[in-house]
Amino acid sequence: MSALRLLHSESIATLDFRRRLLAWYEANARDLPWRKDRDPYRVWVSEIMLQQTRVAAVIEHYHAFLRRFPTVNKLAAAREDSVLAAWSGLGYYRRAHMLHAAAKVVACERGGKFPENAEGWRQLPGIGRYTAAAIASIAFREPVAVVDGNVERVLQRICGEQIAGEPLWESAEIFLDRERAGDFNQAMMELGAMVCTPRAPGCLTCPVLELCLTRGELLGGAKAVPQKKREIHYAFARRGDDVFLVQRARDESLMAAMWELPEISRPKRRTVPSFTLRHSITVTDYSVRVWPVPAPEESRGQWVAKEKLNRIALTGLARKILRMAELV
Repeated sequence: MSALRLLHSESIATLDFRRRLLAWYEANARDLPWRKDRDPYRVWVSEIMLQQTRVAAVIEHYHAFLRRFPTVNKLAAAREDSVLAAWSGLGYYRRAHMLHAAAKVVACERGGKFPENAEGWRQLPGIGRYTAAAIASIAFREPVAVVDGNVERVLQRICGEQIAGEPLWESAEIFLDRERAGDFNQAMMELGAMVCTPRAPGCLTCPVLELCLTRGELLGGAKAVPQKKREIHYAFARRGDDVFLVQRARDESLMAAMWELPEISRPKRRTVPSFTLRHSITVTDYSVRVWPVPAPEESRGQWVAKEKLNRIALTGLARKILRMAELV
């Protein structure tokens, strides 16, 4: 009998798992701002920001975003450029577009009322199965399980099987504490993030070690995708505290309508770059050179005053460069 079926048939094992995990979570959960209450708007914003983004990178943006858009109605009424500007630095800007679109649906079509179950959340733009379940369980206590990368790893190690697809979601439902679904889902994700990590898991501190069949080993885990290397160059043209920027096309597949420094070929004349830095996007590792050269004549950009830089939608790399230049 597989470990998963054994746990399903032996309720004592699942009850023990839930008890141990929730006790550990109550004692060790990180003090994160979106855990202060169960406000669905705040939970929703945090879940979208946390997609493919580290917790440490999200916290500052989360506070700033809520100061600017404290309610769903404020977000729905905002200009898209303002939303993108507030999102700048988090990357994966499609999330911001979808968040804004969903806010308009909630504010204009639902009278500001949020769905109270996962099925309803999945009807909104940009909300997938995981996000819908996370919001519904945390904000509305719906007894529905979540599966993200952390939960997947925990379940595979606990069960000793390479579970995937629908069986993975079924296994998450088996383990779920239906009386405390929101806390349990957060505890599973916390365990994967803090203890049951991809490399060098902290098995000796794991609250469910005695119930784990692999003790930290994954069977036939996927190999890491090698990083591609690329060198890119940008023009850093200043006129006092004004800087020359260009705007990406609105139909671009990535970072549409965002502002950035003009990309150029490496200058032929002998000069020293103003800045050299590294920047990674998905599987590409960029070596970036920023040159003190005039604005390219053929570029359709414009001069932007320093005081406006924090109000426009900058790409993450542009914000990083301008921060190094002490302009933002």
